[in-house]
This record gives sequence, C-alpha cells and structure tokens, in this order.
Amino acid sequence: MAHLLGGEALHLEYPTKVVFDSVSLGVNEGDRIGIVGRNGDGKSSLLGMLAGIREPDGGRVTVRGGVTVGVLDQQDTLDDDDTIGHAVVGDRAEHEWAGDARTRDVIAGLLGDLPWEARLGDLSGGQRRRVALAKLLSGDWDVLFLDEPTNHLDVEAITWLAGHLKKRWAPNAGGLLVVTHDRWFLDEICTATWEVHDRIVEPFEGGYAAYILQRVERDRQAASIEQRRQNLARKELAWLRRGAPARTSKPKFRIDAANELIADVPEIRDKVALQSLAVARLGKDVVDLLDAGVSYGDKTVLKDIEWRIAPGERTGILGVNGAGKSTLLSLVTGTLEPTSGRVKRGKTVKVATLTQRLDELEQHLDDPVRVVISNLRTTYAFGTGSKAQELTPGQLLERLGFSSAQLSTPVKDLSGGQKRRLQLLLVILDQPNVLILDEPTNDLDTDMLAAMEDLLDSWSGTLIVVSHDRYFLERVTDQQFAILDTKLRHLPGGVDEYLRLRALQDAEPSRPAASGSASAAPGLQGADLRAAQKEASAAERKIEKLQQQIDRAKAALVDHDQADYVGLGKEMERISQWEAERDDLELRWFELTEAIG
Repeated sequence: MAHLLGGEALHLEYPTKVVFDSVSLGVNEGDRIGIVGRNGDGKSSLLGMLAGIREPDGGRVTVRGGVTVGVLDQQDTLDDDDTIGHAVVGDRAEHEWAGDARTRDVIAGLLGDLPWEARLGDLSGGQRRRVALAKLLSGDWDVLFLDEPTNHLDVEAITWLAGHLKKRWAPNAGGLLVVTHDRWFLDEICTATWEVHDRIVEPFEGGYAAYILQRVERDRQAASIEQRRQNLARKELAWLRRGAPARTSKPKFRIDAANELIADVPEIRDKVALQSLAVARLGKDVVDLLDAGVSYGDKTVLKDIEWRIAPGERTGILGVNGAGKSTLLSLVTGTLEPTSGRVKRGKTVKVATLTQRLDELEQHLDDPVRVVISNLRTTYAFGTGSKAQELTPGQLLERLGFSSAQLSTPVKDLSGGQKRRLQLLLVILDQPNVLILDEPTNDLDTDMLAAMEDLLDSWSGTLIVVSHDRYFLERVTDQQFAILDTKLRHLPGGVDEYLRLRALQDAEPSRPAASGSASAAPGLQGADLRAAQKEASAAERKIEKLQQQIDRAKAALVDHDQADYVGLGKEMERISQWEAERDDLELRWFELTEAIG
C-alpha cells in the first residue's frame, strides 16, 4: 500500500512532562486508525503533530507530495455571523454543491433538522459541532484527522458517520485517523488501533475488540504489574465475546485464543443475586408510570406512558434530542408531575441522578479530594454473596482511577474526567436504590469507562441510563426503551431496532397515501395479509398475558425468603424464560406490523 504520511523520531515535552520520546509511525492508503489511551497521555497532541498543526520538539513529520489533509480538532473556529449554508459549502453555486452526491449525503446525515440560513451564533454547541463536521466532510481530502468527532452527536448521527467514513475511506482510498472514547465507533470503523501510553505509541491490528484481546495477551506475557487494569480488560473482553452477538464476527482475531482467555472469567453481573438484593432494599414497588403524559399548552411531549419499573431493572433510554428523555426522567425522580395519568412511587424509593452538570462539586471546589470524602461513611458494601466487599471511599476512588497523590488535589484543579468520576462516587455513596445516569460518559477515556462499568456491575439497585454512547448503554443495561412520537416503546432488538424504527419514521412523510388496507401493505395481499393480521393480534394478546405473569412473579419475590438463594434462583430463571419468550414475541410482532403497514 502507498505511504501517505509519517512521523520519524517524534519528541514532545512540556516543562514538567515528556509526552513522546522518539516515536516513529506511518499512515498508508486504506488505513483507518483509532487512537486510544488515558486522558493526558497525548492522543490529541499526536494527532496535531501528524496533521501539521503542532510542531514536535524533535523529529519530523513527512507528507507525500500532493496529499491533502483535513482536520477536525476540538476548537470551535466558526464565525458567529456566518450561516450554516455558507459555512458548509462556502461560495459554491447551488447547482454545483447540490449536484454533488457526497455533499448532499453529508448535509442530510448531519444537518437535516437545521435551517440552512440559520446564524451560527444562534446555534447550540452540539449544533455548531455538527456544522464543523459537515464543513470538513464536504471537502476532498486524502487523509482525515478527527478529534472526538462523536461528541454531541446522537446514536443515529454516530451510526450515519460510521457508515459514511467506511464507505468513503474504503481499502486503498486514503487514510483516516480518529481520537475518540466511543468504543462502538472504534470497533465499527477502524482497521488498526494505536494505544498512546508511557511516552510511546503501540500499534494493534483491528478495531477496539481486537485491541482488547491483544492488550490482554500483552499484559499476560509481560506479567504486567498493572494487575487491576488487566483484570478490567479481561472482563471487558468477556463481555465483547459473550454479550455482544453483533460484534462476534467482526474482530479478526483467533476465536480459540479469545475463548481460552475468558474461560475462567465469570459473567459480568450476577443478575439473580443483584436483583434479589434490590428487592430486599426496595420492596416490590419502585416507580410506576400509569398512562402518564406531559403537555405544555398545545404541545404534547409525552403521551400514554405505561412503564412499571422493577427492582434491579437496568434500562437504557433512547431518543432524539428533544424527544422527551429529560421529561421522562423528571417524572421518575418526581421533580415533574404529569399533566395526565399518574406516577406511583414505592415508600422506600431513594432516587439519585448523575447529571451532565457538576453542581454537586461546586461547594467543594477549594477542598482537596481527601477532604470531600472525609465526611463519608467509613466503609461501603459492594458486590453480592462471596464476592461482597467492604470498601472505603479511598479504595473506591482508586477503583475509579485516582492515585494516592491526587487525593490531595483541590477539586477545582481536577480534569473534567476526574470531576466526573468523583461526582459519580458521591452519588453512589449517598446510598440510593434508584440511580439515573444522564450522559455519564462525557470526558472519560476508555480505561475509565471500563472502570465505571466495573463499579456499576456490583451496584445493586435499579439503573436508568440515558446516553448516546452505544457501547456503554449496551454494556451496563439489560434492556432498552425509546421515546418515539411522544410514546415509550420497548426495544427487544436493542439499538439496532431503534435505528430501524427511526429510519421508518423519517421515511414516513415521503410514503404515498394508501387508499385501503391492501395497498398499505404492498408485500402482503389477500390471505397472506389476513393471516399476518391474525398472528399479530394473537402475539399482542400473548405479550400482554406474559407481561402480567412477569409482573406478578416479580411482585411475589418481595415475600420470598431472601436467604433461600436456590428458590430465588429458580424463580428468577422462570421469570427470565418468560421475559425471553416475551422479547421473541415482541420482535415477531414488530416484523408482522411492519409487513402489514
């Protein structure tokens, strides 16, 4: 493959730290490289040096003659007085850019919901980020450098971006380098991974899953002293191989090697024990939204919401920006009353929310971390059964990546990611039994995301997560719901089903009006249509019956002897079988209703 650019003996240092010491690497035609590593280890600096926007202190960067380079960094350089249209296509004539299929695809994928003549100064930070990305992707580049391109993008936009980049930077078609903490995105687009650590850049073949396997093997062979980091990587590998079927065919590593590595790694969560403990802490009633709705004047935000949240339930919530996710969370927390229907809460429910803001830490800005945790309880119980541990706040901070030296650091001097982790710790140690995480992955690198997931694995309680980070959402929750057209819909097929539903939703206005039931279902006619309608009705009745059985069985758990783990296990297994049957039926019902029209 033809060489595009490279760095030779790159050296970079700050007054108190050497970031890179004699690093040499290169980018060839067809490379799609993901750059990972801990915050502060130099990922963005490496990208800047290779892109030519930052001078190394030693060594040099060479670029093959004629190669064009495009860069998306984390700086916002857009002109407030410019319009979206001019920022993206400049002074090109409309017939010119409108006739360019790539430009039309970029505009539709990133800016379809924004007015073309809108002033940039009136846009939100996330909208401005999308404009900057669209401006870059509308250009013609041989090598593209992207620094956190998925920031402020929702699940749909991230999925679109991954597809666009794979299609555009196919094998033998230029190079792509991306710094991101979005592990699904890395796994989806990358053919190679560079890990930045300890003043070097270490290359790995394949995307994120392949990188995790190779890192575990590297740590094992080297008898790494970073035992905790290795264990987290092994746990994450186990989830990648067992819990994410859609990924199992993608990594280009040996299946036998992967299975050998995880042979002694247990399931990531003991669901039976955690749910039993959650029932003991919460009772049978958590929060029930019963035919609940929220309207502001003539605008309906949520309608006919029927959601009975069970003890120990782990649920992810999806929806476009403005769909009503924050409103739904407010109903659960009790900070908002429904305008129709009602919300019923259990007497022992204690809800805590990790918000996108850091308000909880403002009163401690001048205090060192050790002072913040000094007023907390001496120890806290984490885990279940024989794996239960009594951990001090300091030990929990260590699990979340804080060193002993950082305990003396004032809160105001912590990085964004460190503040985020401290905030999570304070929320969890307040001992809630219902935990809501609203975009919790902001400012965290991949290692810290794994540490957060590990901590949540041993937390017994009801968990509700709103996140655009698909990997995190699938990793820590057991089921997903979406807000679509003001209603809450269960997603047996997870995020993939949500994306299908959104695609159908977007295509709806362009469908021709149907004159009758037969024309509404071009794929089914006559007897086939009637049979599908009959099967769909039967499936709907069966789903409702199964859900009632599940609700009754879960309610009965509260009266079950909590010391009878065998009996509890059998009951939970029975409930799990019903839930699996319900999910299969819902998926079949979804297929039938799509075919019926």
